[in-house]
Amino acid sequence: MFIGCHVSIKEGYYHAAKSAKQLNAASFQYFPKNPRSLNIKAYDTEDTRLCKQFCHEHDIVSISHSPYPTNLTPESPEQKKRVVRSILNDLHISDACGSLGVVVHFGKNKDANNPLYSYQLMIEVINEVMEQWDGKSMLLLENNAGKPGSIGTTMEELVKIRQLIDRPNSLGFCLDTCHAFASGLWNGDNWEYVMEHGNNLGYFQNLKVIHLNNSKYQAKSGKDRHANIFHGGYITEKQFDSILQSSVIQNIPLILETPKDKKNSHENEIAEIKSRWGR
Repeated sequence: MFIGCHVSIKEGYYHAAKSAKQLNAASFQYFPKNPRSLNIKAYDTEDTRLCKQFCHEHDIVSISHSPYPTNLTPESPEQKKRVVRSILNDLHISDACGSLGVVVHFGKNKDANNPLYSYQLMIEVINEVMEQWDGKSMLLLENNAGKPGSIGTTMEELVKIRQLIDRPNSLGFCLDTCHAFASGLWNGDNWEYVMEHGNNLGYFQNLKVIHLNNSKYQAKSGKDRHANIFHGGYITEKQFDSILQSSVIQNIPLILETPKDKKNSHENEIAEIKSRWGR
């Protein structure tokens, strides 16, 4: 299994990759720069080269996650410029590290009277980024965790955005299990339907990474609060069985974004997951 977790780049990208290896992770996710800023980062090319080389030698898959302020439905033309520059910076860093892509959150509804406006704005932002990008790393669009009916909570929306951008092959998907549970996309018991419907839409054919998270709240709560896979969440092990034993997630990196402490370390959680679902 390509099971892993989010790791820090406090000591550099190469160190992050080595940290993942020490956790017995086969994949890891990282913020390419300060997670709370859109400021451009000048990165150490030797550090990224060593990260890429280490991952290749140890068969580790890496993914980056754009900073929290990244917004595909920006408030103003000036913010749009900052978002585009920042995403391009993320892509350059990710590509230098040999990462599969950069996870970006689906946008937010900006106009209740014109629901199409937000989708049009997202397409504009993605197109502007891709006009200036020629690397291998992809954008990986993540589903939202809002209440049922909120923007970005259905596979149809993600697939349609991909279909309408100028370079669809540059965009893949990231499925967050907590978000899917919170939005009602996956209620814990309907995975067979989700899998069949997603295959028909072309969603799973372009799924590149899964954020493997439990939920601290019940299905359809609309609340994005992650819990550990085996402790303190509303998604049961049996419900996770349906996903982790399904064919559509084979060879896809599974990234834990779960709480960690001395009792529930990522190293222990990875070992528990491998013990139950490893193949």
